[in-house]
Amino acid sequence: MNDERMLIQVIVVLFLCINLLLITTFFSKEVFYTTMRYVLFAVTLMSDCMFLFVTDILLILNYSRYTIQMWCCLILYIISSLCMVVTPVTLTAMTLERYVAICLPLRHAELCSPRSTLHGILIIHSLSSLPFMVFLSIFLALASSASYTQVRICTLDIFIIHTWLGHFMFAINQFYFLIMCSTIVFSYVKIMRVAKAASGEDKKSTWRGLRTVGLHAFQLLLCLIQLWCPFVETAVFTINLELSIKVRFFNYITFILAPRCLSPLIYGLRDEMFFHALKKLALCGLRKKH
Repeated sequence: MNDERMLIQVIVVLFLCINLLLITTFFSKEVFYTTMRYVLFAVTLMSDCMFLFVTDILLILNYSRYTIQMWCCLILYIISSLCMVVTPVTLTAMTLERYVAICLPLRHAELCSPRSTLHGILIIHSLSSLPFMVFLSIFLALASSASYTQVRICTLDIFIIHTWLGHFMFAINQFYFLIMCSTIVFSYVKIMRVAKAASGEDKKSTWRGLRTVGLHAFQLLLCLIQLWCPFVETAVFTINLELSIKVRFFNYITFILAPRCLSPLIYGLRDEMFFHALKKLALCGLRKKH
């Protein structure tokens, strides 16, 4: 188990370093922070950094069986819940941006302007905050004031004070899952039709966009499965403690770390303009060291 903990810490630190390098690259050129798809990419990177940091703290606390007061656990849960939903919602927005760029090219400049990007970010964070705000409001209404000073191991199940509350949150997550999956499928089908009808350079560009949407779909699937993980872990926890720790480890690697390593791949390495800027920044850093 100690080897597993060490492996997770190495992976988390590695991804945080890579994401911070990508964020630095994003701010290195004006074209990046004035273009919607790069701005949305940066939003996912920042959200992923915060999410990895907070969930890693929670994982360490759980592994060590360390107890904290519920109000502190509630703050960590609020941050992780927001960041957990921001990434799939942003990925859905990035897919829509690719749909507009390929299927509605004449309206792309209008619909994906810097002003529209700002409005889009506000909508993304509003939609992402809605599930946990509803959950938080219900929890605050039902929980006693004395419960906030109780010392407990920080897990999601300590906030599920009634069974129906867990079912309610599960229903909200399923609704989000359905909407985001429908959006991805709609965009993929529309882009596929344009790709088949295109020719020459347009066809090559369109198929590249289709592959990007396909990667987004896979990444989004992993992120959306993650919405089910807390309920699976809670169910397993009531059966066997040791098994629940192993399930939590598997879920963390597969549905938390894995989708977040795809973001650097999709835009950090596959995007030619961003890759050249990243390469230039990395090489300048190495030259300064020498």
